Amino acid sequence: MRVTVYVLLLSTIFAGYCLANTDLQIQAKQNKELHVIAKKESALMINFTEQQSLDNWRITNDGVMGGKSQGQISLQADKAIFSGDISLENNGGFSSVFRPIESLAKALETVTIDIEGDGLTYQLRMTVNLDGYRMAYKQSFDTVAGQQTQLSFTLADFQASFRGRDIPNAPVLESENIREVGFLVTRKVAGAFSLVIASVSFK
Repeated sequence: MRVTVYVLLLSTIFAGYCLANTDLQIQAKQNKELHVIAKKESALMINFTEQQSLDNWRITNDGVMGGKSQGQISLQADKAIFSGDISLENNGGFSSVFRPIESLAKALETVTIDIEGDGLTYQLRMTVNLDGYRMAYKQSFDTVAGQQTQLSFTLADFQASFRGRDIPNAPVLESENIREVGFLVTRKVAGAFSLVIASVSFK
């Protein structure tokens, strides 16, 4: 009789332990999911509410290759304006603007830009460092002159390139590897360009 009671007591204690342990596991899983959600919600947004917002941006023109294109970035009404003139002299034809960013959380999937274009095609670019090599990932987008719009892109769809050549077998772009974000414009016909940038955000 005592043995039976003892066994029943142990069974009750063990069942209670299992239930408590299961609750702890469920709570831990929920906390982990909330942590992931929180990290995603704390993703980076770049906007232009102050002049110092432009301090980290740098212009790179085709002058690095002997070209004569000119680009600049300025601030107007809480928006950045990437503008200039593309020259085809000396095999030139592009201008770009980039800025470094803080390390992003893992598993972010999209980037959204709020822009107003001039009818030209631009590239949204991300820069990463892989095995000591600087590599760019690009996504082209068309603009309509005078029309402000928001465009969202999946990071996994960005095309890797190195020194102007596409790298088809490169790793998929992952948010935690991004070190810089920027815009590039290239033209086959010389002329002016202007891209208004209200914000860039990752999610």
